[in-house]
Amino acid sequence: MAGHSHWANIARKKSLIDAKRGKLWSKLAKAIIVAAKHGGADPDANLRLRYAIDAAKAVSMPKDNIQRAIRTGTGELKGGNLEESLYEGYAAGGVAVLCEILTDNKNRTAPEIRKIFEMCAGKLGGTGCVAYLFQRKGLVRVPLAACPEDRIMELALEAGADDVKAAGDRWEITCEPTVMVAVSDALRQAGLEVESNELVRIPTNTVDVEDVDTARRVLDLMERLDDHDDVQSVAANFNIPDAALAQLG
Repeated sequence: MAGHSHWANIARKKSLIDAKRGKLWSKLAKAIIVAAKHGGADPDANLRLRYAIDAAKAVSMPKDNIQRAIRTGTGELKGGNLEESLYEGYAAGGVAVLCEILTDNKNRTAPEIRKIFEMCAGKLGGTGCVAYLFQRKGLVRVPLAACPEDRIMELALEAGADDVKAAGDRWEITCEPTVMVAVSDALRQAGLEVESNELVRIPTNTVDVEDVDTARRVLDLMERLDDHDDVQSVAANFNIPDAALAQLG
């Protein structure tokens, strides 16, 4: 799906920039805080916390920052008053958009997110309006050059993965969230580099966005939402065909 690959490339580059300026670390710290708050400080017993810590380590977040976030989540330090919510809506062209939010002030966040949707010709919707269009999955990425297709397929499927596909210069392995650690560990034990593993929301169907102006508005919305401090992740069900992508440059 060209549109998703295009957005993935944008998001990956943006994550590197955000990590350098600390913005991504701040978002990851929030995820660790909430995971520790709800499941305790032991990542071996708290799978959500392990995922959050792995994501933080993948972008070189310092160990002290990680431990501080855990202690904040367990109440040893102040500042763990964060609420989780899903914001759902539509981008231009009828594209479904789902945002995972962590905020200490919903009264501030809600109007800010609504304004971002409206600025990009979209509309914030009600609870449940698009969430049913997405499945929660684990996503593990391995460099394409690290392993031939038959080998990566064998390793991933034996470990419990659902699918393996090439996406740019990486293998993308999808699986149920509960087996993401097992899949990642199996790949590492086989000597492969695991670039990242994360929980994502994958659309069950997609909307083709062939109009260039509409595609530009969709991508603008995705970037603006992703840039918001309270937005942990953004998912959408758009596909921009190659012809439209070429015009976008």
